[in-house]
Amino acid sequence: MTSGSLGLRTGSYGSLQQHFQNGFRTIPTVPPVVVRKAPKIYKEKERMVTWFFKFAPRKKVGMLLLFAVSALVFGWVLYVGKGGDTQEGVHIPSMSLNDTSDFIHSGYFSPNADQIKFRIFNSSIDPQSNVAQVPPPPKYFTGYTLPPGNPCESFTLPPPPADKKRTGPRPCPVCYLPVEDAIARMPTAPSFSPVIQNISYIHEDSLRRSEFGGSEFGGYPSLEQRNDSYNVRESMSVHCGFVRGTQPGHQTGFDIDDSDLHEMEKCKGVVVASAIFGAYDLIQQPRNISETAKENVCFFMFLDEETDKFLRKTTVLDSENKLGLWRIVIIRNLPYNDPRRNGKIPKLLLHRLFPYARYSLWLDGKLELVVDPYQILERFLWRKNSTFAISRHYKRFDVFIEAEANKAAAKYDNASIDFQTEFYRREGLTPYSEAKLPITSDVPEGCVIIREHIPITNLFTCLWFNEVDRFTSRDQISFATVRNKITSKTNWTVNMFMDCERRNFVVQAYHRDVLEHLSPPPPRVTSRPPPPLPRTPDKMSSGSSRGNVVPKNKVPAKHRTDRRSGSKRHRKVAAGSRNIS
Repeated sequence: MTSGSLGLRTGSYGSLQQHFQNGFRTIPTVPPVVVRKAPKIYKEKERMVTWFFKFAPRKKVGMLLLFAVSALVFGWVLYVGKGGDTQEGVHIPSMSLNDTSDFIHSGYFSPNADQIKFRIFNSSIDPQSNVAQVPPPPKYFTGYTLPPGNPCESFTLPPPPADKKRTGPRPCPVCYLPVEDAIARMPTAPSFSPVIQNISYIHEDSLRRSEFGGSEFGGYPSLEQRNDSYNVRESMSVHCGFVRGTQPGHQTGFDIDDSDLHEMEKCKGVVVASAIFGAYDLIQQPRNISETAKENVCFFMFLDEETDKFLRKTTVLDSENKLGLWRIVIIRNLPYNDPRRNGKIPKLLLHRLFPYARYSLWLDGKLELVVDPYQILERFLWRKNSTFAISRHYKRFDVFIEAEANKAAAKYDNASIDFQTEFYRREGLTPYSEAKLPITSDVPEGCVIIREHIPITNLFTCLWFNEVDRFTSRDQISFATVRNKITSKTNWTVNMFMDCERRNFVVQAYHRDVLEHLSPPPPRVTSRPPPPLPRTPDKMSSGSSRGNVVPKNKVPAKHRTDRRSGSKRHRKVAAGSRNIS
């Protein structure tokens, strides 16, 4: 079993470690220089040394002279070695909206090995001085506060509607900054990742099934490996899908064309991603997107071959494989038979599919985005100084209640759900109560995930995916266990905002099968005039020969109604009597 070097400080940083060991700078060894000296000078030196050892102990200045001699020797060595020694420092470049290839943080990946690295740039000693340059400490985003008077600073939610008939979930107002202001507040440095700084992902060619659960795509991590993955450390190597192949999406299962992988590697800023598998939903086009976002944000829609065939029956993609804002990516060799489980791969492992992305916004396929991505990131991440945001369920806050609701709705087989919840119960998961505050819920509404790609959030989604891979595909059940285990080792937190705020920036559509089975609207009914009265010879005037039927005597309405409502038998008899006459 081997592991990639993802996140390890390699490359040019290796030479920097050679010059700095245990926090001190080592001096390269200088070979001794043999110099022949004249005998007279040698005798004078010998007499000086004899004098030193004769009088130094008496004057008690031996230590002072020793320090002075050491300082002279050290200065001479520095003078001889000047110009030949170099030092490597960290350089933090300026950032653009969609270019972070030189971003200094372990959360951003190198192109070839899917690994997190520090970008190091060489810088020699200042030629104007003998003092070596000290690498500046890394910079991190520490949040900000809105200026006084900003409308969003004092924004509060209005009370819910008083109409008791309006029950169930509904959107609520959210105070967004204008798009230009949101973009101006985009951090130029990453957020700090507590404890974990480097993360690598396990790669295995020969797999062995564990005692229970797992898959070939996930690598069958053992229970011992699972428990060790929750022991958060500075450098970690964990299972995170894609355990085979050369890189995520290439001969790993969940395979992607090279042209699409190349486009995904070019996404270096913000990614908006979604997926539809099993032709389960219809593609929803984003609305209210700014021109800046259209030019700089990557919009990717992942489809399986079944959904692609259904799509191409009614839709034609352009030359760039785009449908509106979405770039369509076809996934082949799906690792699972369950489309919902396949959908968890891009949902939870976007940092592996987009190795250079700084931020991502995940949307389930049934959702329509109606707010600009920069405004969403500013509202739920940057303004809150958070790195991971997800809405809590509008109704259920307890994992065990959520599990029962999944069983009642037949979302998964009951035995598997019971096994998972009992496993978590034995590990220490308890029902939700107010005693868990400030944690507001144990159950997320997982159809939207907003995150920054740094080591701690990458670790969280990797371990969350491993639970989905090992147990059921119902990610709401496993969310709290993974969160609680990581937060117990770090001071990292999750921003769980209200579900009504989520419904403000996404509109939920019906699944495709529901739309197809909806009954068509009833036909429009138009009022028609009543039929004309039957013509009878005895009640025709002389004008009837000209085609105008005029009643001889006007019949009152109620009598006319009575005559119309006569029985069929009476009308037949009357008709027979006319024929006889």
